[in-house]
Amino acid sequence: MGKISPVSSKYIVHASIEIDGVVDKPDVIGAIFGQTEGLLGAELELRELQRSGRIGRIEVNIDTRTGKSKGTIVIPSSLDKAETSIIAAALEIIQRIGPCNAKLLIQNIEDVRVSKRSFVIERAKVLLRNMIESTPDSQELADEVAHSVRVMEIQEYGKDRLPSGPAINESDDVIVVEGRADVVNLLKHGFKNAVAMNGTSVPETMIELCQKKVVTLFVDGDRGGDLIIKELTGVADVDFVTRAPAGKEVEEITKKEIHKALRSRISGEQAKLELSKESDRINEVGLKQRQGFRPFRGPQRPPMQQQPPPRFQPRKVEMQGEERKVFKEMIESLIGTRAAQVLDNHLNILGRVPISELPSTLGNLGQDVYAIVFDGNADRDMVRAAEKAKVKYLVAMDSEIRPNETSVNVITVNGL
Repeated sequence: MGKISPVSSKYIVHASIEIDGVVDKPDVIGAIFGQTEGLLGAELELRELQRSGRIGRIEVNIDTRTGKSKGTIVIPSSLDKAETSIIAAALEIIQRIGPCNAKLLIQNIEDVRVSKRSFVIERAKVLLRNMIESTPDSQELADEVAHSVRVMEIQEYGKDRLPSGPAINESDDVIVVEGRADVVNLLKHGFKNAVAMNGTSVPETMIELCQKKVVTLFVDGDRGGDLIIKELTGVADVDFVTRAPAGKEVEEITKKEIHKALRSRISGEQAKLELSKESDRINEVGLKQRQGFRPFRGPQRPPMQQQPPPRFQPRKVEMQGEERKVFKEMIESLIGTRAAQVLDNHLNILGRVPISELPSTLGNLGQDVYAIVFDGNADRDMVRAAEKAKVKYLVAMDSEIRPNETSVNVITVNGL
């Protein structure tokens, strides 16, 4: 008997069956073939369709409990929609299987091509997404090519074979850096007149270069940069000195940071003077520590128990009931935000700004500010800014100001 491949089937008929008795799978299959024989004509005979491979193997799953059997029937089909539907409908005429009454009901006819089509669509989405992600845009291609060309432009200068840019010979100005990676980064951003020392020791080629060119020493923003400045300025004529931002290395900074550092360069003599002053200060501190230096503090008094700095309660301020209610609601809504709200004399909000921007905001608003409510402590700077703006109320979480130190009415959460 021919079998249809699951790959070539177009439709799958799903049916459920209930039997008032105990039967086996061969009984169900025999009933399907026997009771549909001659019903649909020779062209739709189940035995002939299965023999020709247009109907696949009929699968029956039976579960017997308490004298009754229930199960499912699965029939794959490569017929068209109409013929498959006729075959499925013909199965429902089965009313007996062996000596037992039976009820067979078609649940659905599954279109296998729909599930295959869904798989194809989802897989195509994944492939297209991977293709888009792996395809660089024109700018990325241009940057990659330019970077590779600049890396290829690295040359070797002098008998010590120092890494350098291609314009080191024809350029009057030279940037001296620490290592090869620093030269690569400068090349990437368009600086072709850089040369590396290849370490902290100064090679003979570098000393000769400093005699012939205008040299700018560009070092990292760390302790190692100080050592290189001290080493090179001690044996060679360095015209200018500059640094990368604090904590950063020349090989990792951006083009903007490079331009900013070169614009802020200082003379080599000034750099040597600053290093000398810093060295003298460190030596002086170390000498005092070694000699047990103690500054004169006057007559010794018995130690007193340290008390935390006092928090001053502002003077009691008479407020109207509406003002007190508005201030209380605002200060509660600002808890944890580190922000401030500026109010006019009608208690309308003029704006909300971070505490750090409050002094400049008060300067811009002039004398239109009636009250300020903010999530923070009222310190001297804040009170001084409020006095200049002629603010009447300053509502804060806490206060460090004595009542007689300011003309502003300082109100805390406890005062509300």
